[in-house]
Amino acid sequence: MSLSITKTLMLALMSILLAASLMAFPQEALEGSIRGLQIWWDVVFPSLLPFFIVSELLIGFGVVTFIGALLEPLMRPLFRVPGVGGFVWAMGLASGNPAGAKITARLRQENKVSRIEAERLVSFTSSSNPLFIFGAIAVGFFHNASLGIVLALAHYLGNIFVGLIMRFHGREEEASSPPEKAKITGIVAAFKLLHKERIKDGRPIGQLLGDAVQSSVRTLLMIGGFIILFSVLNKILSLVGIVAVLSTVFSVVLTFFHLPSELNASLISGLFEMTLGAQMASETSTVDLFEQVVVASFILAFSGFSIQGQVASLLAETDIRFKPFFIARLIHGCISALLVYLFWQPFYLNQQSVDNEGATVPVFLRNTSDTWFNSTWNAVVEYGSLFTLLMLMIFIGISTRRALARSL
Repeated sequence: MSLSITKTLMLALMSILLAASLMAFPQEALEGSIRGLQIWWDVVFPSLLPFFIVSELLIGFGVVTFIGALLEPLMRPLFRVPGVGGFVWAMGLASGNPAGAKITARLRQENKVSRIEAERLVSFTSSSNPLFIFGAIAVGFFHNASLGIVLALAHYLGNIFVGLIMRFHGREEEASSPPEKAKITGIVAAFKLLHKERIKDGRPIGQLLGDAVQSSVRTLLMIGGFIILFSVLNKILSLVGIVAVLSTVFSVVLTFFHLPSELNASLISGLFEMTLGAQMASETSTVDLFEQVVVASFILAFSGFSIQGQVASLLAETDIRFKPFFIARLIHGCISALLVYLFWQPFYLNQQSVDNEGATVPVFLRNTSDTWFNSTWNAVVEYGSLFTLLMLMIFIGISTRRALARSL
């Protein structure tokens, strides 16, 4: 039996088993679906949509090309990607997953990066945004804003190390057809390139804005589907006992790294959906806080199969391969967990000692419910559903108007 036929049979069997599980556990599947929908409706959609729209506008107006010309001397030597990678990096950091993959795929479609450069770029521009790390994880789950500093440093420095490692990816392929290096130097030349790019695009502002809204909402609808699917899948796997089987394997892995086996359930859940995994790690009260944070840091960096599925779907629209991204996530997870070991003493324990002695502590390090991250996160959760509803109505209006215009 050929490998292709075996793969077909395996995929068909998995689909049948998933469908049978949904019929066997309809109530639990509904609960998982509602949980995924709530996360997408209240948080993911309102937090990502503005960044998606702005990134589309910046690409259309030529600002990305302008930034790329200025950042070429920095990004090319460090990460072996064009200067536009600096824009993707910044947007990925500010907006979180999977913004880096979406913008990278768009730049590849615009032929602003080669395939190898895109694979390098997407590998280190995938990250959680600071609001999620500080607001949801540190304050929301661990109820300790000081942990946000450790998690954020480990997460973002880990991504930089991943970028430095992945700069060696594809050297053999690139040697046969080296990419063209930007010849634009100076801010005046960069401004000329910006103007040339805007003229080349040619779309009026109204059309560009409508296209940005439509493209961004379509992407977020796809992301919502993945969140709901993996939320249900995680629930089903727990019910049918697969999580219990995997727990045995992961207990050995955790023991190898001198971590308690009580964290295996949170680690397994985090492999599928990072929010749930991080929450479960924070609720494992039988282990030390340090061990909880190490596992949570790995989960944040690995991102979970839910986000990786979203990235794979975005990359499927181009010739960018998913395998380098997956390998990068494993590397990022290991490096981030290791960096927690290094940062725990100077950035958490020492800070707690200073705090306990009554010294003045910066407001963003205080473990209070009044932190900026906590209040901002609460605002997103409270008003996010209204924003989602408003933008979906605008999306429907734009789509209906264009459909009617085409039919006339």
